[in-house]
Amino acid sequence: MLDRMDAGAPTLRQLELFLTLVSSEGIAGAGAKLGMSPSATSHALRSLEVALGTKLVDRNGTGIALTYTGEQVLPHVRDVFASLQLVRATALAGAELKAGMLRLGSFGASATIRVLPPLLDGFKLRYPGVEIVVVEQPDEMTTLDLIERRIELAAVTIPKPDFDVIQLSVDELVAVLPVEHHLAGFDVVPLGELVHDPFILTRAGSRELVSKLFNRNELKPRVTVEALQLMTILELVAAGKGVSVLAKLALPDRYAGVVYRPISPTLTRRIGLACLNEQRLSPAARAFWLAAWRQQLRDRS
Repeated sequence: MLDRMDAGAPTLRQLELFLTLVSSEGIAGAGAKLGMSPSATSHALRSLEVALGTKLVDRNGTGIALTYTGEQVLPHVRDVFASLQLVRATALAGAELKAGMLRLGSFGASATIRVLPPLLDGFKLRYPGVEIVVVEQPDEMTTLDLIERRIELAAVTIPKPDFDVIQLSVDELVAVLPVEHHLAGFDVVPLGELVHDPFILTRAGSRELVSKLFNRNELKPRVTVEALQLMTILELVAAGKGVSVLAKLALPDRYAGVVYRPISPTLTRRIGLACLNEQRLSPAARAFWLAAWRQQLRDRS
């Protein structure tokens, strides 16, 4: 164990030297890349090891070999400099965010059509130079895109325990009926009444929730059509080909020949904005995150 008396904390210069060592042929060569003399390089590396209280480099072998501890420290040093790059990017972008692009994930129509537009409109007014691209995919694929960092932010169904999340809205399932259907006169449609008609089942984002609702109540709808597109379902219902259950926020306010009615019992789902780590967002993503957070506060007040 090295003596840490009066060693102080590691400096960025020392950490930069350690990071450079990995891609260099020798200690002196690593220092030269940073414009350091051999004696200054040796002193900086020794000071870093003293500050951390352990050896990071094996000086007995040929070339450069990190000790076990050095290998464990390396990813964290890389994280330090990744954070520095983010700091620089944030500073260069400035508070105005005059330019940039943000790719935003969305799990389906409820989020794309209803939940996100107010946020997008407000964001564009404040940051007109930032281009936003919304990528709509099923919830599991949108979540995977977040994990694999293809996108920074996404509207997803929550909870999502492994993500930072801001709740944006709560959606519920409703009955979708032909306007002349006898159940259209009900204020609230009993779920059991929907199993007697041909049933048009969505294959989009709310399919799992619809199936869960019927299974939980030990009911089995008489599925005659499975459709991916919302407009297909609405057209079939309007034509009297069956009834359906869909997420309320995915539906247009009105559709000719169709009515929506609450159902009992029903199920709800929460919709939120998710990211891997709110502290490590790019400037544009961070600005959008804060806009969502402010909206959440307004909704609660």
